[in-house]
Amino acid sequence: MVIKVFVATSSGSTAIKKKQQEVVGFLEANRIDFKEMDIACDEDNRKWMRENVPGEKKPQNGIPLPPQIFNEEQYCGDFDSFFYAKEENYIYSFLGLAPPPGSMEGRITEEVLTVPNGDISGEEIKIAEETEKCSVTEENEIQAEDEVGAPPETEGEAEAETTEAQGQDEEQPATEEVEAAEEEEEEKMEEKEEKEGEGEEEEEEEEES
Repeated sequence: MVIKVFVATSSGSTAIKKKQQEVVGFLEANRIDFKEMDIACDEDNRKWMRENVPGEKKPQNGIPLPPQIFNEEQYCGDFDSFFYAKEENYIYSFLGLAPPPGSMEGRITEEVLTVPNGDISGEEIKIAEETEKCSVTEENEIQAEDEVGAPPETEGEAEAETTEAQGQDEEQPATEEVEAAEEEEEEKMEEKEEKEGEGEEEEEEEEES
């Protein structure tokens, strides 16, 4: 894989020249193979660069400015992206290259991608964690649906129902006692009325005689 740096060798902008020099100087210092693609003297290079820079990386006028960096046909980024990757020590990842052994980026990559036993990569751990999270989420959703379908009784509601049931049990014998007392009272009233009726009949008989 060859890194392609699109530059404008005859640019009149001092800022663009400095950016191009910084990118080229860094690649040379770190012995990273690259190829300069001049857009000032080669119309095909200019056209290819403009067509292959993603739309979100183009300015409002639609014309991307050099330097633009590619790994073969794959777009890496502009100067700002390059500078940030260099400062954050992931320049080789930015360029789509494997970091050299012993480099800071290489050590960081090894720490991130390897657990102490050296058997599982960080990507595998991440996938396992995401799978576990999805499983837990599904279980929570199912539990929530069950709870919505059959809402659990709160402690207060359970106590209220228990008390109400006990009250009903207590009211039932009390009601029966009241009904029995009322029947007994009605019987007494009937007996009293019968006696009074008999007394009136005796008085009428005596008067007639």
